Amino acid sequence: MEAFLTSCQRAVKLSSDQVGPGFHVVLGNEACDIDSMVSALAYAYFLSKTAPGEMLVLPLLNIRQSELRLRSDSVFLLRQAALSLDLLVFRDQLDLRALQRAGRLRLTLVDHNVLPSSDSDLEEAVAEVIDHHHLEREPSPTCPVTAETVGSCATLVTERIIQRAPEILDLQLAHLLYAAIVVDCVDMSPAAGKVTPKDSQYAAALENLFPALPPRGALFQELHRAKLDVSGLNTEEMLLKDMKAVSGSLNLSVSVLYISLQEFLQREDLEAELSGFCQKYGYDLLLLMTIFFTESKEPIRELAVFSHSTTCREQVSQYLEQAQSPALNLSPLSSPHSHISAYHQGNSLASRKKLLPIMKDFLTTWDGYGFPGDRKDELSQVPPTPMNSLVEGSPLDNGLPRITSQALEEKFSQMVNRTDL
Repeated sequence: MEAFLTSCQRAVKLSSDQVGPGFHVVLGNEACDIDSMVSALAYAYFLSKTAPGEMLVLPLLNIRQSELRLRSDSVFLLRQAALSLDLLVFRDQLDLRALQRAGRLRLTLVDHNVLPSSDSDLEEAVAEVIDHHHLEREPSPTCPVTAETVGSCATLVTERIIQRAPEILDLQLAHLLYAAIVVDCVDMSPAAGKVTPKDSQYAAALENLFPALPPRGALFQELHRAKLDVSGLNTEEMLLKDMKAVSGSLNLSVSVLYISLQEFLQREDLEAELSGFCQKYGYDLLLLMTIFFTESKEPIRELAVFSHSTTCREQVSQYLEQAQSPALNLSPLSSPHSHISAYHQGNSLASRKKLLPIMKDFLTTWDGYGFPGDRKDELSQVPPTPMNSLVEGSPLDNGLPRITSQALEEKFSQMVNRTDL
């Protein structure tokens, strides 16, 4: 793996926008968690060994290099597996658009199956997809899709390697794949609702092939502690640590926070910091999902909704309270902040992966009725929000045109009158 990544680093440093070989980039999602990172590294390595061609296969982490420190569990795993952080290639180190314009880009997506709107101009380069999320991509004869709702995308990558090129597996690569499966499947605990028979099958296969792998429970606990370590992070960094966004004429972010909601709500100047975050990155509303675990590894989930628009906050909260696919079973909690609605989430199995489709449905309803007057036309000229607003050259660096509270309230009134939320 080190020799492969070293060659990738060398090629990136020597590349120019107009000349040189093409790049077959294996790209994970914008959250760049352990599963996304490992899937990109492992599948790119597999392709380099099994499908050599004129294009250089390259795993690309879909964050800026400076953001890696926010992925404390990923950093821990890479060091544990003795893989140098200096060998990784990040989104701000390779200009995908320049490669696309030069006809030198081929993309394989792992751990997501559609590009965010900010990357829609790269769509023609997508040649393959391997993912475990709900399938949103339209079928295409030119882009084979492997999509199966297992607990971890790394399970599907492990399956591909074991079935087609088991000889490329060594302890280091197995360690990375095994860790991703164990983490995403919450230590393979059925109570967490993540693990499937295929996840168990390939975790066991790696254990049998490499008895020297760390014990499953110990590995999970070590990575879990590393992920929950938010010491030294300010509020903005905590929000960015594990964040995804959903965009329409409203822009929402969903951040997973690894502390209790009560502890987070007690942070000093919290509302001012959340307001500053929205202004800096162009968000109209923030969803904050907290998660922590009991001693028996049972997940406890809580949810908070922040927006300075009372109508926006209340209508999104109502939509979440009444959601049925799945039902979140929300129970209101007291909040010390006037612009934050807080809940205990009774359905502890409903992770962010389950929440995102609910919010996309909400935005579909929202977008269906339009803004009053000419406001919708003005907003439509703004480039859509990236799923990670820290992407190089984000059109939102200077913020979105602000939507007035009156426009929000008028729009929600239309929705309430014309659809049953």
